[in-house]
Order: sequence, then C-alpha cells, then structure tokens
Amino acid sequence: MPEIKQHERGPARHRRRRLNLTIGIPVAMAAAAGLTYGTAFGIFGEETQPRAAAATLAADVADVADGFASVDALGQNGTYGGRDGKTVTVKNLADLEKYATATDPYVIVVAATITMDPKGKEIKVASDKTIVGSGTSGHIVGGGFFLGQGVHNVIIRNLTIRDSYAGTWNDKEHDFDAVQMDGAHHVWIDHNDLRHMADGLIDSRKDTTYLTVSWNKLSDNNKTFGIGWTENTTADITIHHNWFRETEQRNPSTDNVAHAHLYNNYLQDVAGTDITSSYGNYSRGNTKMVLENSYFEGMRNPVTKDSTASIVQRGNVFAGTSGRNESGGTAFDPKSFYAYTLDKAADVPAKVKAGAGPRTTVKATAGTTAATTLTVAKDGSAQYRTVQSAIDAIPANNPSRVTVSIAPGTYREAVKIPSSKPHVTLQGTGGSRKDSVIVYNNAAGTPKPDGSGTYGTSGSATVAAEADDFQARNLTISNDFDEKANQNLSGHQAVALRTAADKMLLDGVIVEGDQDTLLLDTAAKTELGRAYIRNSYIIGNTDFIFGRATAVVDRSVITLKKRWDGTSAGYVTAPSTAPDRKGFLITNSTVTGDVSARSFYLGRNWHAGGDATLDPQTTVRDTALSGAIKTTPWTDMGGFSWKDDRFAEYKNTGAGAGTASTDRPQLTDAQAATQQPATWLNNWTPTP
Repeated sequence: MPEIKQHERGPARHRRRRLNLTIGIPVAMAAAAGLTYGTAFGIFGEETQPRAAAATLAADVADVADGFASVDALGQNGTYGGRDGKTVTVKNLADLEKYATATDPYVIVVAATITMDPKGKEIKVASDKTIVGSGTSGHIVGGGFFLGQGVHNVIIRNLTIRDSYAGTWNDKEHDFDAVQMDGAHHVWIDHNDLRHMADGLIDSRKDTTYLTVSWNKLSDNNKTFGIGWTENTTADITIHHNWFRETEQRNPSTDNVAHAHLYNNYLQDVAGTDITSSYGNYSRGNTKMVLENSYFEGMRNPVTKDSTASIVQRGNVFAGTSGRNESGGTAFDPKSFYAYTLDKAADVPAKVKAGAGPRTTVKATAGTTAATTLTVAKDGSAQYRTVQSAIDAIPANNPSRVTVSIAPGTYREAVKIPSSKPHVTLQGTGGSRKDSVIVYNNAAGTPKPDGSGTYGTSGSATVAAEADDFQARNLTISNDFDEKANQNLSGHQAVALRTAADKMLLDGVIVEGDQDTLLLDTAAKTELGRAYIRNSYIIGNTDFIFGRATAVVDRSVITLKKRWDGTSAGYVTAPSTAPDRKGFLITNSTVTGDVSARSFYLGRNWHAGGDATLDPQTTVRDTALSGAIKTTPWTDMGGFSWKDDRFAEYKNTGAGAGTASTDRPQLTDAQAATQQPATWLNNWTPTP
C-alpha cells in the first residue's frame, strides 16, 4: 500500500474574506452571463423589453473581488459591487451617468461606445455599483470615472476606457483620468483596457484603500498608475496580472501605502518605439511593498525605492532591463490578509497577454443556473486546448461554480485543481462518458523531471482534486501506467483520481487504472472529506478504492481486472478511516470482472503509517457480487487484524455473496438503517 505522504496575523482592522458571500447566483453574474430574468430581477436600462442576453460574462472572471478588495473592513464585507440591485443596460452617456450616480445599487452593463461630453468628463460614481462592459463592446471615450471620499463597493470591469489625450505628452493642464479615486475603499478594477489618456490611467489618491487592480491592459500613456497624494500610511492595495506596455512612468508609483502587494504583473518596454520607460515599480515614502513573480522586459530602472520605503522581492524575472533594481527593508505576509496563488514568473508574459483586458463573450442557456463555463477542445476550437490551462484561468477563491466543459478527445495530461479553487466541475460534452478522456501514466516510482525524486502514490494521480465542492461528470479519468514495461521501477501504485477535500461528487464517470486507481482522501488527517460516487464505473485490481475519506459508491459498477502478468488477485477497498469517522459504503452496486473465481477480497484494513488509532471501515450492502469474491472477503494488513476494525455486509446477492459467520459479519436491520447514503454523508445532499 502507498504512503500518503502560521501565518502572522494581520492588524486588528483586517478580517479575512468571507467565502460564503453568495448563495446561488448573484444578480450581477446572472446579468453578465446573458440570462433572461424579466421584471422579477429588475429592469434592463432604458430598453423597454427584456433581452434574451442582457450582457455576456468573460469566462474567467469571478463576480467578487480577490486581494485586498476582498477583505472585510470599514463596515464593508468584501467587494461585490451592485450585486444586490437591479441590472440595467446602457448605450448613451445620459443613462450611464444616471445609474452610476444613483444612490441605489446597480449592475450597469455598457453595451456601446459612449463618448464623454465635455471631453475629460469623469462621472462621479456612487457606492454599490458594478459597471461592466458587455463583452468587448463597452467603450468609454474621452473621459472616465471618479470615486470620491467614502465611496465604496465599486467594480469597474471589462471596459475599454481610452483617448482623452489632449496633444501634450507630459500634460499638466488636463487632469483627464480613466479612473480616479480620492478616499474611496473596497474597489475592484478588473479586466479593462486603459489607454491614451491625458493624465493617469488609474489614480488612487488620498488614502483610497482595500483596492484590487487585476488583469488590466495599461498602455500608450505617460503617467500610468499613481498611488498616494497623502501623508498618511494606511492604504492596502493588491495589483496583479496587469500588462503595462509602452508606459513611461508610474508603473505604478506607490507612495505611503501600508501594504502594497504586487504579483504576476508584466511590464514591457518594446525597443524602437517612441515611448521609453523611466521606471517600473516604485516604492515611495513609507510604503511597504511585496513584489512577487513579476516579469520585467526591456524596462529601465525596473524596481526602485526611496530610502524610507521597503521592497521585498521574490521570484521576479528581468529580461533586457537596465538601471536601478532595488530591494530592502521588511514588509508583510500577504497571506495573513487573503489567500492567493502565484503563477510562475516565466509563464507571466504568455498568461497575461492572453488573459488581460476585456474578455470575449460566452453565453449560458437562458434559465439555467449560474455557472461560469470555460471550454476545452484539443483542436483549438474552444477557449483552451488543455484541461489544466482552463483550471489555471479560474481566479483563486472563486465564490461560485465554474464548469470546465471538455469536448470529446483524449487529453494526455496531469490535472490539478488546487485547494484555492473550489466549486469546479469537469464536464465531458460527448454522448458517452468514454468520449472525453483525461489520461496520464505516472506511477509512485516514476522519477520527476526535475530530479527531485519520485512522484509517490498521491503524486501519481492523473487528476488531483484538492478543492472543496469538486464535481466530475460524463468523462473518463484514467492512469495507463504500463506495469509490465516498467518492472525496473519500484512503486507501481498509479492513481487515476485523487480527491483530497470535502463534498466531492463523481456522477456518470469512469475511473480506470490498475493498482490504487481511486484515492479518496482528505485535506489533512484531522479534516473531514466526503465523496459521493454514483452511476459510475471504477476499474482496477489492488487496493483500488482506498484512503481515509468518508465515501459512498452508489448504483455503480466496480470492475475487477487481472494483474499485469495475467494473474487474478486483489482487494477492492483499503480504508484508512479515523476512529470518529465513517469510511466506505458501497450500496446498490455491482462487483464484477473477467477474473478468476474467488480471487478478490472486498477489502483489507489499512492502518496508514502503522497508526493503531485508526479504525478502518467498509460496508458493502444491497450489492450484486460476482463469483470472483472470496468466501472470506476481508483480510488483515500490516499486522493489524481486520476483525478489530469495521467491516460488514448487508443483503448482498450473487455468486459472491454469503451467509453470516465470524469471517463474514452481517449488519442487523437496525444497524443497516444507520448505514445509508444520507446518514453517511451527514447533512450534505450532493447536487449537480
């Protein structure tokens, strides 16, 4: 059997972001997903008839902010914009200004090019607003937005704001910004194209705080992103995955910011153009800056600091840069305020080029529930060619379901859903669960490419689902490691699917391998991990359903396979259950396979690591057992007697079933009443 191999607290004014901000579908996401709701969910701007698609949602944009904008503080629980208000679609300046300045919350969908009049006009946005472009059609020309003192809970997303330029490069006459904030808080500026303005693309001034700026294209500008205009040092700002291209200064200039977290940004100065960078990231005054995994290309003075400021650098890449590149002082741990996932710095240019700026449109079917959908197809006809690239595009701590829709084909890749990305569904789109196949061939003894050892059992998984509320539907997950061809390797355990979190649903899938096919695990020994598998096929031979999770296999087929050398021998389950938890329940299913008679055990007791405190449990009930099952279906493991643990049957049928004996414990009717899917899963009702 395999071996399954603090952050400093922030200041008192910070509280960690709530992850349960919404239940079901927020109105903002519903509108952006192109769903029709009619008058029950509000109006659609000045249009008198509701449309089948009021707006469209970029497939990889969540409806609430991450970073410092997600932190609960100043009486505001994260940043979610106009989610709780009506949705309106606007196509002219009068309507945009009417709803943006209103006191009520609104989701304002900009579905046209709107020119500011007079030039340089900045609409004074009120609190509780989402201003979002409909696909790539939302343009603001010749002006922008202003968020004044105390304005809060504002999202500006998926817009192009451009062209207030008045003919003077270092313009000191015209303060025409794309977005200016003076003393605002809880603001999210995300997936916009900001360019060619008379003054700043973004000005964050006068103690504006709890601000996140993410996935924007900032280009063709002089004074790009200025932060400060204050003697106080109180602001908290996150800046990530932005593309600064052909911008001379303030990239950003960060003055007197208590916590400035910059990561995975791409700063590019293209050689031979009229615009030359003066400097890149600048930490000024009393700023404490953490700068991680960003990519600087061709920039002059890529990282600079005042003598009074701090910069802690980690993992950045500098390609063709020159001049000052500074760090020093102490900063802070961003993870003491919020969770986030870093991309590798080397991957940042490609990832940011592909993902920054307004997103192209995708539409959900009218009347369906609110799932963001990312599409995958090997032939390039979808948004992504690989499953992992779609997973990578999901924002950390996504608050609602994201479905990765996988076209028919064989995807030879290892896929990982990290713990920071809950509510993910892998959904095959073919007519059969055999049409969309994710397969790889790592084994426990397979050497890692970087020379750091072997994968080990848990690391061998083709798909590793480490986030809560994971689902897989209508597809095949396989590990096709060739044991016969790799007899020189030590460690033939080869996992197809590893679940290591809570509320895992497998519905209509095939999970196929040989030894150690399906690892049903938990995030930690002390954590609860529940899994529900229904209408599925599980195929393997040795210990091929194993782990410490609480799991139900319902109305499924468990298929026994011969070993690589043609012999028939194996164990269906190897639970490693904690004493206060439930283990494996197999119910209303079939155990079959083309193997020799009486060659397989139903299970053995795995005391992982020799832990005598464990109390492994498997119950098989109301299930048809083929003649491949031994007449004594349970056996010992690792020197521990199975009779000291929890193994039982109830009303099984078929040639492999048997009557009660000391070697074949049977539940009483009263005991069986407490060992059913509903009681096993304890207040969790799995729902697709």
